[in-house]
Amino acid sequence: MTLPTEEYIEQAHFFRTLRKRLGEDLPAQEILEQIHEEILSTTQLPLAIQFLTSELKLHGVMSPAMDRLPHYFTPWQAYVISRAEDNRVRFFDFSIALLILEREAEYKSKQTTQPGLFVFQFEAISRNRLGYDEGLKRVAQDPVYDDQWRQWIRQLTRKISNIDFGDWLYLNSEFHLIQRRRVTEGAVSSKWPILFGEKEGKIAWANRGKDPLFLFSALQRQLNYPVVPKLEYSPQVNLIPTLERKIHQLEMRVKLLESELKGSFDLSQFYVQPGVSGGSEKGISP
Repeated sequence: MTLPTEEYIEQAHFFRTLRKRLGEDLPAQEILEQIHEEILSTTQLPLAIQFLTSELKLHGVMSPAMDRLPHYFTPWQAYVISRAEDNRVRFFDFSIALLILEREAEYKSKQTTQPGLFVFQFEAISRNRLGYDEGLKRVAQDPVYDDQWRQWIRQLTRKISNIDFGDWLYLNSEFHLIQRRRVTEGAVSSKWPILFGEKEGKIAWANRGKDPLFLFSALQRQLNYPVVPKLEYSPQVNLIPTLERKIHQLEMRVKLLESELKGSFDLSQFYVQPGVSGGSEKGISP
């Protein structure tokens, strides 16, 4: 069962605020308690946040608590957070996970279409390498999809390694059926379910043999599909201070080795200067 529009609006606010305040290095439990006071009390989200807060204090993660609230958070939402909380998945940033859920909630608060939501979720899995088997299994459990969509997603899970996604989208589009009818000049039924419209099929046809990211980008431009966020790397921002210090230490060691090889190594430079107590910036007392 899908939630009322006001729930998705508050969910989007929740994920957005949590993401921004975590960027300010505030404790997660404190942030959740603050957001709890901000959310509309007429929605179910305050109760969900209370449960998330208690579980976070107890276990240090949120995804198991989200999994235990399937009537409110979808299995897909819990899965995205679980991948971000998994220490083994180092390339998936927690802020990106929250931004993905924020944009998904924003899309659901508007005029959601099943094709638009699925393409968004599928691209999020592909771009962030979240795993097709479990990822698509969780997608199929979203209450937005009907039985026909769920069956189709399960078929895609089995075929994803053998077929291009753009081709699969085209074959299940109204545009493919129109083309077949033009060739046969008669009524033709499709052996594939028609889940995508004529426009989606045309875009998929135009992107045959290309990088799937071009297909996703075209759908976003032409049909206003939601955009999947991606992490922007900045060498200056993301450089770990510890790594920077290690590099500096290695450079100093290399210089010392070069000095020793040249016979110009001077141990006195590491002596504590007279009048300086303890260790100095230049070295330590012999």
